[in-house]
Order: sequence, then C-alpha cells, then structure tokens
Amino acid sequence: MAKRVRVRAPELTGKGGWINTIGGQLGLAELRGRIVIVDFWTFCCVNCLHVLDELRELEEKHRDTVVIIGVHSPKFVHEAEHQAVVDAVERYGVEHPVLDDPELATWKQYAVRAWPTLVVIDPEGYVVAQHAGEGHAHAIARLVEELEAEHAAKGTLRRGDGPYMAPEPEPTTLRFPGKALALPSGNLLVSDTTRHQLVELEGDGESVVRRIGSGVRGFVDGAAEEAGFSEPQGLALLDDGSVVVADTVNHALRRLDLATGEVSTLAGTGRQWWQGSPTSGPAREVDLSSPWDVALFGGKVWIAMAGVHQLWAYDPEGATVGVAAGTTNEGLVDGPADEAWFAQPSGLAATADRLWLADSETSALRWVDLDGSVHTAVGTGLFDFGHRDGAAEQALLQHPLGVTALPDGSVAVSDTYNHALRRYDPATGEVTTLATDLREPSDAVLVGDDIVVVESARHRLTRLRLPEEAVRVESVAHRTQRAATEVAPGGLRLDVIFQAPAGQKLDTRYGPSTRLLVSSTPPELLLTGEGAGTDLSRALELNPAVTEGVLHVSAMAASCDDDPANEYPACHVHQQDWGVPVRLTEGGTDRLPLVLAGMAD
Repeated sequence: MAKRVRVRAPELTGKGGWINTIGGQLGLAELRGRIVIVDFWTFCCVNCLHVLDELRELEEKHRDTVVIIGVHSPKFVHEAEHQAVVDAVERYGVEHPVLDDPELATWKQYAVRAWPTLVVIDPEGYVVAQHAGEGHAHAIARLVEELEAEHAAKGTLRRGDGPYMAPEPEPTTLRFPGKALALPSGNLLVSDTTRHQLVELEGDGESVVRRIGSGVRGFVDGAAEEAGFSEPQGLALLDDGSVVVADTVNHALRRLDLATGEVSTLAGTGRQWWQGSPTSGPAREVDLSSPWDVALFGGKVWIAMAGVHQLWAYDPEGATVGVAAGTTNEGLVDGPADEAWFAQPSGLAATADRLWLADSETSALRWVDLDGSVHTAVGTGLFDFGHRDGAAEQALLQHPLGVTALPDGSVAVSDTYNHALRRYDPATGEVTTLATDLREPSDAVLVGDDIVVVESARHRLTRLRLPEEAVRVESVAHRTQRAATEVAPGGLRLDVIFQAPAGQKLDTRYGPSTRLLVSSTPPELLLTGEGAGTDLSRALELNPAVTEGVLHVSAMAASCDDDPANEYPACHVHQQDWGVPVRLTEGGTDRLPLVLAGMAD
C-alpha cells in the first residue's frame, strides 16, 4: 500500500445526540480497532440518499470490521429538528448509528464542503481518505480490504458486532407515505414508501382495500403479493386505466394493472443513470435516476428525475424515454428546456397548458409551458427559504415536495419543511397559506370539494375542506447555516482534487476523463473562469465589487481498472456538485481546494 498521510480524526460531536446506538452515546475511542466510514449527509439531499444505497452492500459484507457512522448535517431549518432526523433515519432504512449534528460542529472539524462526503478512518483512528459526491463505493470497498489486511497483520483490527441497534417497528397502516392518487372507483392509491408497497384505501382514506407489493425491498415484476418495489413515490393514471409508478430507488417506472394487481416495468434498467449514459432510447434499455413523481402532460408521462435535476418524458405509444428539460446542473435557471437548471424536482401536476413542478432544493414552484420553456413562480435559489406569504417574487417556501392543480386555476403546494399547504394564484401573483400543522406534507389530491393531504411524517392521509380564506402566518426567512468561505478579491485558484483509487487509472480511451463546470450566483461574481472544461484546476477572477455570493462547481472523473491483461476493465464515474458560499475579504484565501476523491493538501 502507498504511504498515507496520517491525520488524527477529530472527535464526533453533535448537540442532537446519537440515534440507532446501543447505550445511546458513541465516540471514536469505542470505535478503535474498527474501520470507520463517516457519512456526512442531510435528508433533503437525493445524492445523500444515493450514497446510503451505495453503501448497503459494503455495510453488509464487512459488518464485523466496518462501522458506518452517519453524521446528519442539516441544510434546512427543519432538518435541524431532532425528531425530523429520527424520522428520516427510519424513512430511508438507515441501518447504522447516526449522530445528529444540528450546529454542524463535526462538519466544521472535518472541513467538509459538500453533501454527501465520506471520510474513512483506519483502526488506529487516523483519516486515510475523503470522497465527495457519489460513485465511490467501489473505491472504498477496495480500501477497506487493504485496511483489513494491513491491520490484521499489525494486530490492530478488532472484529465483532457493531454499535448499531435497530428501532422498534411501529404498527401504523402507512409508514412515511409519499404520494397519493384518486382512482376512478373513488378509492385512493398511496405509495407506502418505507414499506416498499402501494396501498389502496377506501374513500375514507383509512380502510385498506389491498396492498400491492411484497413489502420487501426489491425489483420484481408479477402478481400483487410478489411484486417488489424500492421506496416508490409518484403515481399517475394512464389513458388505458393503469397506473404508472415512480419506483424511486429502483430507478424505474412501473405499471400497475388496477384490475388484476399485476406489476410490470415500463422504463429503466434498475441501474442509476451516470454522466455519459444514454439520454434517450427504448424505455427498458435506458438508465434512470431517482424518479420522484410522474404526470401525464401533452400525451407523455413527464418524470421528475430528482437524481439528476432534470425532467424526462416517457412516450407510452413508442415505449421510449428521454430527457425533456434540464442540463443536470443543479440550480435555478429559467429559459428553453435544454438550457434550464433544476434542483431535485420532486412534485408534478399538469393542467391543459402548464406542467407545474415543486423544485425542492431551490424551495421553488416552477412550470413548463407547451413549447417547453421553463419559468419560476416562487423561489430564488439554493440557499434562501422560509415561510413568507404575499407577492410571489418575495414569497418563500421550504423544500416543497408536492404540487396540486386546483379548479380555479391556482395551485396548492405541499410545503414540506414548513408543515403547511400553500397556494399560488397565477392571476394575482400572490402566495397564501391554506393550512398549517401538517407534518411533512408531501402530496395532496382533490376529492370533490376536499383536498386530501399526504402527511408523510404522521403516516396518514388528512382530509381538509378547501378553505375560502388564507391562514395568517408570521413571516420567517432563512439562509443555509453553512459558513461562507472567506476568499480574497481578484485571483482565486480552484483545485478539484481527484486521486484515482488504488489499482485504477483515469479512463482516457475516448478522450478526456474529467470535466469541470463553474458558474456563480450572482453571475457578476465571476469576471473570468466560468464555463466548462476538462482540467480539474482553474484560475478564477472574482469581482471586487461583489461582496458575497455562491460558486457553483460541478466535477466528474472516470477511472478504470489498471490491468493490461484485463480486456474489459471495470470503469467507474465519480461526480459531485458543490455550492460554495463565499465572502470577499481582504486577506482571504486565494486558493479553494475541493476534494472529489483523495486528501486535501
């Protein structure tokens, strides 16, 4: 093994305390002798959820030597609530200890700059690797095997059961339901996300008619009792009377035959889409990425492709699928479909001339018109959120996950992290609050004169009469808690650090294997250095007249097994988007290192 820099791992501290642990408390001293993987995550972040799924196999295979520790580091105010973190740990099936760090204390100690970030600590308590973003599970698995061999030989590896303790299951009818659909029969179909099922309820929203799916995480077609889903979300009724399901963690669209309960696959391969994968083609041959919601618009099934910050469309006639809007860059940019930026679109609702969408990470309500142009009704960007009614240009939401078209032409927004149902009226440009005291509402459907809200964190559907008057709510505005990096005005050297994993090399068979895209908010922050390129280092020029802003950096690197004897080497894509708040200060740093994989120098 190559000689590694030995940096002592800082202690794990967080005001919220520990979840999923035996005895309640945990520290690095108790973990000595184990290989520790620290996963800095926040539950709003779809990339963090991807990493949770990437780590499942490694976690199971090395359960006696590896301890994964989740450090929950919130972006939104709601995510700093301890009960919300407890809920998220159960919702997403996190089977390892989690430290709730609402004040980002451990995040700062480890100099983390992005969600998700993985840090590997050896059995002697030293940091040996850091990875930002997705696609690193194979590299970490290789490193774990090396560390096991090295420390077994030294006598410093300790095997045995880890400190994880599973929570007691709760006997509720639904468990963190995601989306709902009103059926022609008058019944309601609900995606029972955490239990990997669909549940058909009577019109009362409580009495169970049937369950579709085995209840075990899987990707299986077949009859209702044997079909397998993995955290299903969005639902939409097709013209033939069947239901299309956004099977989120299976990266697929499924079809439910309401008459028979039979489940089949419409689109997706079960693999997650990565940069360089096909963006259109036969639906069963194209990879998808965390489809979160679906809606029929203009004869096609539009897909909120949360995992890649895009909208895709499935054509039932031709059984094809492809990108409909978005560039994969994360942010809020309006305009033509192929130039627009989204940030984890998670809710869709169609009218005759608009496709409305809840763009969760920008806390925005947006729409697509019939010619494909993208517009924003409410929301300003990745770092501003809150609960403020009034004129749409100054109104604030907080991580909305659902949107519902209302009969009068307005829309209701499931304003998830504000625990509220909001309303936007295009005719007046005003935002109001329809209801509060809803626990993480994630969707809503119209049933006659009522609206039925999916209260995800209360594990139920709640029926409300559509109010004629708005609820008065005290306005609050927030910005992300992340501290701004102080940088010097003028020249700034941006270095994205990437070291190919052991036994691999950069994949240059088809040209450059790296990509770097840089932009800023506001655009005036960058005088030079924006745009795309293949070098992972770049000289930026910051405008001294702009005192603060955000640098948006997107990096990708591809590596392959370095074995000349292997005719078909395994290749892997590593990628991450950073939004780095910066403040221009005399005496600030003139270099910004961002770790994609490796160790910062």
